[in-house]
Amino acid sequence: MSAKLLDLTSIDQLSEVLTQSNQKTQLIFKHSNACPISADAYDELYKYLNSSPSDNVGYNLIVVQTARPVSNEVETRLSVVHESPQAILVRDGKVLWHTSHRKITQLSLANAINNN
Repeated sequence: MSAKLLDLTSIDQLSEVLTQSNQKTQLIFKHSNACPISADAYDELYKYLNSSPSDNVGYNLIVVQTARPVSNEVETRLSVVHESPQAILVRDGKVLWHTSHRKITQLSLANAINNN
C-alpha cells in the first residue's frame, strides 16, 4: 500500500489543502533538496508512505527551493516557525503536531498520525 504525495507549488494549492483539512487531516512536509538531513527525513516519509499510511490523511510536499512563497505562507498561516525538513499535521486549519530534522522518522510520523 502506498499513499500519494501532492507537490504544493502555489499558494492557491496550499489554500485548498488547508480548506480540505476541515474534512481530512493533512500532512505538510517541507523538504530542502540541498540538505542531507532533509534527504534522510524524506526517506523516512517515503518509508511511512510505502508501509501502512492512513487513508484518513492527505500527504503534501513543499520543496522549499522551488516553492519558497508557499513555504513562507505555511509559516504565516499556521504560525509555525520555518524549518526544513519539517513535518506539520493540520486539521481544521490548525496545527495538531509538528517536528523537524532528525525527529522526522517513519515511527514519529505513524505515531503522530495515528494519535491525532
